[in-house]
Amino acid sequence: MLNILETTRLLVKQYTMNDFEPLNSILSDPITMSFWPSPFKVDQTEQWLKRNIESYNNNGYGRWGLELKDTGDLIGDVGIVKTEIDGQPEYDLGYIIYSEYWKQGFAFEAAQACLQYGLHDLKLRRICVNMPSDHVASMRVAEKLGMILEKQFINQRNRNILTNLFYKSDS
Repeated sequence: MLNILETTRLLVKQYTMNDFEPLNSILSDPITMSFWPSPFKVDQTEQWLKRNIESYNNNGYGRWGLELKDTGDLIGDVGIVKTEIDGQPEYDLGYIIYSEYWKQGFAFEAAQACLQYGLHDLKLRRICVNMPSDHVASMRVAEKLGMILEKQFINQRNRNILTNLFYKSDS
């Protein structure tokens, strides 16, 4: 296990295949994944892990596991991936917190650390976040991070729902 970042309460670490069971519990939870197209099936969690482990090797970053420092429990997923959003290549910052840990500031704490890492350590010029337009908690995280709402678009990758795109640049 390679720790990438550390915050007051959290460790952000590279995934290994040993994280499959706790990650699958998070990504298959219907409440946690209520803003995604659907909760993950077992094979989707396995693909998620493999894709991110490969991204560490190819890019030096990806989505990482989020552990509580005091217990070592995996409570979520956070990180940056290069992807296409509304037809444009972007560096997308994402965060998923297991629903049992919602409303405790973990998403902001983890996303803030990853945003700083992406802008300062990885020297990315622009980082985005996107979320369904009715995902108020995620929008609050983006706003608290100082990100700017750039546009709304119909997200073909997520049930054709109205989606907000926020960004922050290095300037």
